[in-house]
Amino acid sequence: MSHHVPAPCPPEPCATAAMTAVRFDHVSLALGTRMVLRDVSFAIAQAEFIGVLGPNGSGKTTMMRAILGLLAPRAGSIEVLGRRAVRGNPALGYMPQARRELGLHLRGWDFVAAAGAARWGLPWRGPAERAAVDRALDLVDGRDLARRPLAALSGGERQRLLLAQAVLGEPKLLLLDEPLISLDPHRQAEVVALVREVQRRLGIAVLFSAHEVNPLLGAMDRVLYLGAGQAALGTVAEVITTPVLSRLYDMPIEVLDVRGRLFVMSGGQDMERTAHLHEHGQGEHGPGGHGQDAGALHARV
Repeated sequence: MSHHVPAPCPPEPCATAAMTAVRFDHVSLALGTRMVLRDVSFAIAQAEFIGVLGPNGSGKTTMMRAILGLLAPRAGSIEVLGRRAVRGNPALGYMPQARRELGLHLRGWDFVAAAGAARWGLPWRGPAERAAVDRALDLVDGRDLARRPLAALSGGERQRLLLAQAVLGEPKLLLLDEPLISLDPHRQAEVVALVREVQRRLGIAVLFSAHEVNPLLGAMDRVLYLGAGQAALGTVAEVITTPVLSRLYDMPIEVLDVRGRLFVMSGGQDMERTAHLHEHGQGEHGPGGHGQDAGALHARV
């Protein structure tokens, strides 16, 4: 059973279906024989910015694939914008973690337009479709990137264009799977601020998955923390606590506040033990590629 903490919008019956962006009702998800989520229930309201956290393998990507209708639940039901989750819902925008190889010879405008070609089919570049690409670029403040080749863009600028692809057609729900991977802290902050601004302008719900809570503080309304097949939804202060995470993982977890920075610590050997040490100049996984250090799971400033 999913563990729930007090939250501004509890799963039942805070919002009607018309007001709810995503609703999981006793959902279990599996990949082959491995159960990823078990009997999970929660509801996300329209216009909420949700940070989706949890160690590798906790089900963040699997959950998004289920919302997209790409994976049917083993049990329970999933509603998206008041209807059953189905493949190809045009009201959803998605930035996958495993991204296609970028066509570095393409101009920024053509790169964004390629997503429209995939969605609308060819030929498609009529006035309405061209205007949609221009609007998507405007939403991410990317008009200056439109004529530049991808090969000449920084990682942060390419992320801006990937976001433009995701918001092409102005979706009602935006799913972003690890968009901060390989970005330095400064670029991470820029991407989060940009997504927050896009969300406010469109008035949509956002599910933004990440390895750590640091970059999302100040932007997200609530956090959905996944672990050991379970889920907890609430504010950071409600969810990232010693009692909630210990109950979530069914093992001792300690949340430490060191000069305003939270560290989630575990001595267990079965959990992802990732230290985020950006202040020491390390990347997402540290110099060794995995960043293991003293059982630190997640940290926030």
